[in-house]
Amino acid sequence: MNMEPEDDPSVRNIQLDSVKGDIQFDNVSFAYIEGKEVVHDISFDAPSGSVTALVGTSGSGKTTIAGLAASFLTPDSGQVTIDGVDLSTVSLSSYRRHLGVVLQDDFLFEGTIRENILFPRPDATEEQLQQAVKAAYVDEFTDRFEEGLDTLIGERGVKLSGGQRQRIAIARAILADPKIIILDEATSNLDTESESLIQKSLNELMQGRTTFVIAHRLSTIRRASQILVIESGRIVERGNHQELIDKQGRYYELYTYQARI
Repeated sequence: MNMEPEDDPSVRNIQLDSVKGDIQFDNVSFAYIEGKEVVHDISFDAPSGSVTALVGTSGSGKTTIAGLAASFLTPDSGQVTIDGVDLSTVSLSSYRRHLGVVLQDDFLFEGTIRENILFPRPDATEEQLQQAVKAAYVDEFTDRFEEGLDTLIGERGVKLSGGQRQRIAIARAILADPKIIILDEATSNLDTESESLIQKSLNELMQGRTTFVIAHRLSTIRRASQILVIESGRIVERGNHQELIDKQGRYYELYTYQARI
């Protein structure tokens, strides 16, 4: 109860009415515990509509960078800007209206599939809902259910498989229609068939939006506009898939190691 409110109106007083989606990191450093920096001097541009993939071993700082882009964390030094405006001065509610996040384990609540998808936009039309359902390939399994979209899924979606839950989460994000998307390991715990369907629905979701992808499965990021290889909180390599393969550096090692498994 005594904690400072996250969205402090005396500091965060800029309202974003519309967002183009240009995100820039300028010498950003961050520490969870004072004196122990997790990311150091990170600088890169993520232009509107681009896909930036963050690659690296566990604990390298990928999720922290995504958290900074999502405004869940504020840099200790340097700045993150959205369309040229310092994100630390922007009202969080006005920024997060334009933000979609799909996590490794998305939270579904007790109720119907329809209610879960409509969560970010309860006033969406039936047509908008159906478009999101088709784009995320949710109808691929709801068509087999007697109640269709009105099927009750139990607490946390226990009656559904991992792939089905993930597609509902993606449909929810498509319906919200954000300009900026953060995908954290969105295909991590799926079988191959589910992964190919999820991959298709993610491609629908990423169209024309600024996207950050955190992925251990490197097959999911081959088409990224830029790949940032993060080691110990620093960018050690950057480029697209082919450039980094040709370079035969850290990304090449990670990629060829996975290809052998």
